[in-house]
Amino acid sequence: MRTYGQYCGLARSLEVVGDRWNLLIVRQLLIAPARYRDLIDGLPGIATNLLADRLRDLEAAGVIERQLAGEGSVVEYALTPWGAELRQPIASLICWSTPLMLRGPDGDTFRVEWLTLAIPALLNSRVSLRPRAAIGLDVGGPLLQLHATRYGFDVGPRDDRELAAVLRTEPAFVLGLAANALSLQDASAAGLIEIDGDESVVRGYFMDENPQ
Repeated sequence: MRTYGQYCGLARSLEVVGDRWNLLIVRQLLIAPARYRDLIDGLPGIATNLLADRLRDLEAAGVIERQLAGEGSVVEYALTPWGAELRQPIASLICWSTPLMLRGPDGDTFRVEWLTLAIPALLNSRVSLRPRAAIGLDVGGPLLQLHATRYGFDVGPRDDRELAAVLRTEPAFVLGLAANALSLQDASAAGLIEIDGDESVVRGYFMDENPQ
C-alpha cells in the first residue's frame, strides 16, 4: 500500500480507497454483493487484472471480504461492516457532483442500477422524510421503485407494493429532479417527463425541501 506519510485521517483514508476504481468498486458492493464477473459488467472500462489487484488490496485493508453464495458455493465479494460505512462519504460525493452532472451523459456509459445509490443520496440531503406512497421510476430497463423508509429514501427493484404513480423520463432528468437542478414544473412543460397516476405524490418526492 502506498502511503502519504501523514498522520491525518483523510490521508490514511485515501491510502485505502483513493486509488482509481476503488470507490467505484465500493459503489457496486453498496448496491449488492457481487461476483467477479458481475463487477466486470458493472465497472465498464476496468481491466480484469486491475480489478483483481484492487479487490486484493481492499480485502487486505478490511474493506471487503469474500463469501460463498448459492448452491454451487460461488465466491461473492461483499463489504465488511467497516467498508459499508463508506455509504455516507459516497453519498456526500454524489451530492457534491451535481454541477458536474449538468451537462448530461456526454457519451459516458450509464447503468440504471447506479440510480439506486444516487437518487436516495440526493433526496436524503434535501427532502423531509415522512411517510409517502411508493412511486415507480421508468428510466429504461426494469422499473425501479422509490419509497420512503424510516431510515431514508430507498430506490430498488419493484416489489409487490402498490405504486401511486409512475414517472417516465431519462436518467439525466430524474437526477436533475432529485438534485433540485431541474424543477418538476419545467420538466413537465418541456415534455421531459411523463407522469401516470397521482402527480401530487411525485411532487412530494421531488419538490419538498427540508426546512433550513
